[in-house]
Amino acid sequence: MGRSAAFFDLDKTVIAKSSALAFGRPFYRDGLITRRDVVKSAYAQLMFRLGGTDEQTMARTRDYLAALCKGWQVEQVRQIVAETLHELINPYVYAEAAALIEEHQAAGRDVVLVSASGEEMVRPIGVLLGVTDVIATRMAVVDGRYSGEVEFYAAGPSKVEAVRELAAERGYDLDDSYAYSDSYSDRPLLECVGHPTVVNPDRQLRRLAVENAWPVLEFRHPIPLGRRLRERPAVPVAAAAIGVGVGVAIGIAWYGRHRRTRASTTPA
Repeated sequence: MGRSAAFFDLDKTVIAKSSALAFGRPFYRDGLITRRDVVKSAYAQLMFRLGGTDEQTMARTRDYLAALCKGWQVEQVRQIVAETLHELINPYVYAEAAALIEEHQAAGRDVVLVSASGEEMVRPIGVLLGVTDVIATRMAVVDGRYSGEVEFYAAGPSKVEAVRELAAERGYDLDDSYAYSDSYSDRPLLECVGHPTVVNPDRQLRRLAVENAWPVLEFRHPIPLGRRLRERPAVPVAAAAIGVGVGVAIGIAWYGRHRRTRASTTPA
């Protein structure tokens, strides 16, 4: 039997809000996104939570992400995140998730954050939690700006492919490994390990968990990470452009699809 690992989704599993949309206000303030983007994203996040997602939506999200972030200066984004990470993320880490991460680490398992948000945002959040391994979305950078190309979009089947590649590289036994998520879109991730657990699940995922007799956890107690931050070394915070782009892009994709659905079902 090889080593084992624990894979954690981030939003609504480890933290009590969308890591991407958390940065919407400072990004709007600094002119990287518009008021329209903010409104659509907030509305669509609700629809996303109620209805889940599919491959078509994820593809639209990826394409919008590329267009939205194109031309953004990485250094500008890095500065915004460095100034706001503690305020926007620190108070929203679930105490239950932090304790569970520590339990896995104490048992000798590697812990990996797996998120569709940007690697530049997910990695510093991980460091705050004492987690150094992440699988997250990556965008190409040319001359200090995002080029408009998505190198790797960490969602759906692509997320699982990355997990399997990491497992092969590290020698993880996935049958003896763990995965945690709140979203039905992470069904492939949950099914690729021997110990899947759903956390604060959406309706589809809750039904799937019942059908497969998977454990269901309810995390309800977000706490500040102040003490953890004081005990750990300073975090080299990098850009969160990808993360914000993912949140906004999911919003735009859902908003557009919902509008088209309503138009097609409304009597003339």
